[in-house]
Amino acid sequence: MEVEVKLRLPDSNAHQRLSTVLSPFHLKTHVQENIFFDGPNSELATNLAALRLRFYDLDSQCVLSLKAKPVISNGISRIQEDEEPLDPVIGRASVAEPWRLLLMADHSSQIMKRVREEYGVVGDDNRCLVCLGGFRNVRAVYEWSGLKLELDETNYDFGTCYEIECETSEPERAKNLLEELLRSNGIEYSYSKANKFAIFRAGKLPQ
Repeated sequence: MEVEVKLRLPDSNAHQRLSTVLSPFHLKTHVQENIFFDGPNSELATNLAALRLRFYDLDSQCVLSLKAKPVISNGISRIQEDEEPLDPVIGRASVAEPWRLLLMADHSSQIMKRVREEYGVVGDDNRCLVCLGGFRNVRAVYEWSGLKLELDETNYDFGTCYEIECETSEPERAKNLLEELLRSNGIEYSYSKANKFAIFRAGKLPQ
């Protein structure tokens, strides 16, 4: 179970101000490309699941993930998540020909085995898995007050969202610390009400 604090920033100005405040604590910045897949009849989405390939920094790394049963309330997100590393070359080939992912169900991938067995995406033909497209994300990572913070600028075809996230086993404590940081620096924020995949599927920015 992945537990995260997710606070939405209203615009690029708030994002830049927070980036400046956190700059002494900066560790690294990743450019991420997120690509999603589903069965031909939305077998995953109808069961509140998402299959994703994430490419890092010009294909230096690729991760296959399966997320399921997301719940987000008062800025705290809980979601079931499994991840597996994947050769970026295989990942890119799978974007072009999604059926390649299901071939891994018989070999190395427990995630694809779950997709086949739990969600019924069985791979009878080359249309068995569909690439939905995706979005890009610039993620700056910070170590601040014992927390790992991730400041995101997420670029969809229909606009850009800004968000600060923190994965933690103590979400209420982390949320309180983050809210105090934002308030003390006069940075507006709100509780995120949807995850990035939900926003992508909705095709519009949250209000």
